[in-house]
Amino acid sequence: MTQTHQVPPQLGNKRADAVVAGLCDSSRTEAAHWIAEGRVTWAQDRSQAGSQSGRAAGAVVKKSEKLPAGALITVDEPEPVDPAEIKVEAVQDMRLLYQDEHLVAVDKPVGVAAHPSPGWQGPTVIGGLLAAGVQIATSGAQERRGIVHRLDVGTSGVMVVAKTEQAYSVLKEAFRNRTPAKIYHALVQGLPDPHEGTIDAPIGRHPGHDWRFAVIDGGREARTHYRLIEAYGKASLMDITLETGRTHQIRVHFSALGHPCAGDLTYGADPALASVLGLTRQWLHAVELSIDHPVSGERLSIRSDYPADLAEALELLGE
Repeated sequence: MTQTHQVPPQLGNKRADAVVAGLCDSSRTEAAHWIAEGRVTWAQDRSQAGSQSGRAAGAVVKKSEKLPAGALITVDEPEPVDPAEIKVEAVQDMRLLYQDEHLVAVDKPVGVAAHPSPGWQGPTVIGGLLAAGVQIATSGAQERRGIVHRLDVGTSGVMVVAKTEQAYSVLKEAFRNRTPAKIYHALVQGLPDPHEGTIDAPIGRHPGHDWRFAVIDGGREARTHYRLIEAYGKASLMDITLETGRTHQIRVHFSALGHPCAGDLTYGADPALASVLGLTRQWLHAVELSIDHPVSGERLSIRSDYPADLAEALELLGE
């Protein structure tokens, strides 16, 4: 499906992958795939959109380009995933934490993606819910129907999915406006000083690694509030709330402080400590999500217990 979009003011001068994700309601990873495949092109000479260097219509957009407000781009989206091709299978250890006629909250295990995406062959929340016979809203792209927010594959915890169109619309807007309260617990190496505070540092894609992020000048604003729960010596358990929701935000911010999440080898964690604690992923868990119910307006707070691997790591530290 090919469509031409005009870059709105709120997305002006942002990276092309961020703009395409915003215009097409896709993830930035998907948008980056489309750009890499040459599916995003200029629909007019860039000079007409206020750029100093012209580009002919049809020229391929690069994902690192910053697109000016008012620019016209053409996006050739891949055909949506056929519902019959979504892997509908039970997801081991994925529990329902809350459910009513409008929404469902799940305890997402590590190693499970929120929804199908290019290159991902593993289990998904969507596939697990369909296998359990749970109704899901049909809004959004077929493979992302009902998805109003995401957790990384390597992060466990509370995740909400809309079951009705009304719930999808209200919850999607709520997450866009940052009204839900997201609380995470993270085990980070060492002891952050001060023990309570705010990390306010912009995050963008790592200049040398496509699939990593970093604190960089010109990145998107990112604020992480934290406080110490317990210090174990080699590591500290932190209570974290997010004011913004950037990809890998907690992992990047604490790595930048010199206190990466235990087990997070991608962002500089000590592999020896990870081995001692039996960690094969970052110690990071979405422990609580508070949202206004999309119909009643009642504030819901949904919690998730630590999964076995994270609980066992804490026991080893306590010993």
